[in-house]
Amino acid sequence: MTARPRTSPAASWIIFQITLCVEGEMQFSSGRREVTLRPGDIVLIDMAQPNRTALRAAGSRTHLMSIVLQRAMLAPRLAHPDAATATLLPSDHPHARLLASHYAALALPSEPGTDTATGHAEATVEAIADLVAAAAGGTAEIVAGLERAERHLYLTMIKRRIANNLETDALTSEELCRHFQISRATLYRMFEAEGGLAHYVREQRLNLAFRRLISPSAQDGRLIELAVDMRFSSDSTFIRAFRRKFGLTPGELRELADTWLRETGAVPAVDTVLHQLARRRASQP
Repeated sequence: MTARPRTSPAASWIIFQITLCVEGEMQFSSGRREVTLRPGDIVLIDMAQPNRTALRAAGSRTHLMSIVLQRAMLAPRLAHPDAATATLLPSDHPHARLLASHYAALALPSEPGTDTATGHAEATVEAIADLVAAAAGGTAEIVAGLERAERHLYLTMIKRRIANNLETDALTSEELCRHFQISRATLYRMFEAEGGLAHYVREQRLNLAFRRLISPSAQDGRLIELAVDMRFSSDSTFIRAFRRKFGLTPGELRELADTWLRETGAVPAVDTVLHQLARRRASQP
């Protein structure tokens, strides 16, 4: 397969493609540069440059995942944008695993009321662009800010694991340090702005409990069972923490959800409910 650049006065459509090989093999060439991608490898492709791609399946298929960036976003990060194509990050590159972990997650829709909102996803793409640019020969500013981009991607990866394990006991500092192969000091430092790791995990569990309580499918569940699922020591501890965060008890929220369901036949979206509660608290003397 051969791709050739088109001509356009603005050329705003011209893109860079950051491709991860998940399965199979891909041979890519552009000019005198030629690379072979195997599982775990990542390549930067400048689609403004003539190039040739050949796929080789492992068994019956080749599986690639790509992040597409406008040239206007990535080129300013590169010291020599026209020479960056075919930059390869092999699977054993320090940043390859970190980058690969974000591909599938970026393709998933974010759940309302979670810590994976659109703005956060955009920041993740910016950090990915910084890391790839540094590998391809970034500007001095990009190289200087590399640690910040790494921190964002590691923190996002850890938060994703937390979100997927809120109803388990796998969120201790020891378990997270073991899984991500980082020191406890590094882990704690990452969550300083969040009020600490334990505070962040509790806040996310309370957010999940909030979503459960306004869900029509969970209206008959017992509060003590929800408290246990969210890893609180008792229902009274859970109720106090919930009221401190949201300004009402879990029971009061459930009653509100029941009212909305009876009157309108549906419960508003999580963000709408949170906004209404914030307005109600602000109007109270």
